[in-house]
Amino acid sequence: MAETKREIERKYEATAETRLPDLTRAAGVASVTGEGVTELDAVYYDTPGLRLAADSLTLRRRTGGSDAGWHLKFPVAVGVRDELRAPLSEALPRSLAGLLRSRLRHDEVVPVVRLRSSRDVKHLRDEDGTVLAELSVDTVHADRLLGAPGASAAWTEIEVELADDADPAVLDAVEKRLRKAGIHPSDAPSKLARALHETGLEPAAGETVPDDGSAGAAVLAYAREQVDALVRLDPAVRRDLPDAVHQMRIACRRLRSAFTTYREVLDRDVTDPVGAELKRLAGELGHARDQEVLAARLSDALDALPREQLRGPVRERLRAWDRARSAEARRRALDALDAPRHLALLDTLDALLADPPLLPASRRRATKALPRAVRRDHDRLARRIGRALALDPGHERDLALHEARKAAKRARYAADSAVPVLGKPAKRFARRVKAVQSLLGDHQDAVVARAALRELAADAETAGEPSFTWGVLHAGQEAAAAAGERELPGVWARAAAPEIRAALSR
Repeated sequence: MAETKREIERKYEATAETRLPDLTRAAGVASVTGEGVTELDAVYYDTPGLRLAADSLTLRRRTGGSDAGWHLKFPVAVGVRDELRAPLSEALPRSLAGLLRSRLRHDEVVPVVRLRSSRDVKHLRDEDGTVLAELSVDTVHADRLLGAPGASAAWTEIEVELADDADPAVLDAVEKRLRKAGIHPSDAPSKLARALHETGLEPAAGETVPDDGSAGAAVLAYAREQVDALVRLDPAVRRDLPDAVHQMRIACRRLRSAFTTYREVLDRDVTDPVGAELKRLAGELGHARDQEVLAARLSDALDALPREQLRGPVRERLRAWDRARSAEARRRALDALDAPRHLALLDTLDALLADPPLLPASRRRATKALPRAVRRDHDRLARRIGRALALDPGHERDLALHEARKAAKRARYAADSAVPVLGKPAKRFARRVKAVQSLLGDHQDAVVARAALRELAADAETAGEPSFTWGVLHAGQEAAAAAGERELPGVWARAAAPEIRAALSR
């Protein structure tokens, strides 16, 4: 994996005549030291259609300075980006190419603009001499490389970048001094964005669905959100960022649920095969997420046991078991993202949104069609809850509750998709159903945990270790599942309240 650096910076407009104020008067800054002038030469790459720039991503190959090499920047928040670095080479390194796969698809990156900068660097230090931030005055010359050549631009800007582990408040203090000196923030979010604009290269605006109040427009807008999330989360999963697998899996499920819930809006002959692919992808991603949840559950349960109930090397065995399963689960997730069928799925989703298989019912008013679809999913959930509660405790009821959980998830996603149209009633409905989903999810986690504990106990016995602790944990998970089953009727009664359903159509 490429080296990653969190970049927190602010940019300001300047000219050749701009003079910096005394920044030692900024709170926390005791001294300003000149670090010399560096000449930087960077070629920025993108697809011919500027797909990366459209998503605020930056890819460059830079020489000069202390960090020469390939740099790929992902936006995190305003003024905050993650910069991934790879050594200098002629071709785009594989470590970065994989992170761009969901956006590049079948395209190659090509040179777009070249930026040559003369950078006058100063370090802002505290009383101990520790660097708080790096301030640079950059004289920039940009040359257009894509399409009609010859266009160029030049400007001067000031950049203040926070040092690692420094207090972000120093940026506020420095900005206060700069503003008093008449130096104001730049309107351009990055050098690349400014270079593209000033040399006549503008990324295409993102596709939007015209909102005509119809069910079709509402459903397609929601579907577009989920497809965008799949593309955006692909590199996050590859980078192993927290919660990325979980969120990508949710996007798969939300989109697949929308295809099913709104089967009167979108032709299922078209969407069902796509839904099957989304189910497969969510399943491959699910191994990693399920293992993460299961390991955390067992670890927490182990931590809650009194010391006298800990027999044998239980913590060591749990850690080894988790490492092996987690490594295999991550491998499966990455293999799924690297498979040709994943790109085929993304291409299919783009084609579906570009030419949606709308049915005649898609022309109905969203305020009428969406509540009907949400209530239908709620009715489906009611049937499954009733079937599960009619069974005696045991394996068959566990299976029925798992099916009810899946129905609760679909009903919740349906309500979430209707929030832009129906507002607060849909939000309230979604909250009530989410409570049912959470309770059933915890029940299913307890069922899965019991199976894992039986496996751990058998492995411990084979190794000549005591299995007592695993039995205690198993009993605890049985008790947790039973408690959830006792709580379910009350939680379901609140989600099934007639006024909750009725409010959707007001």
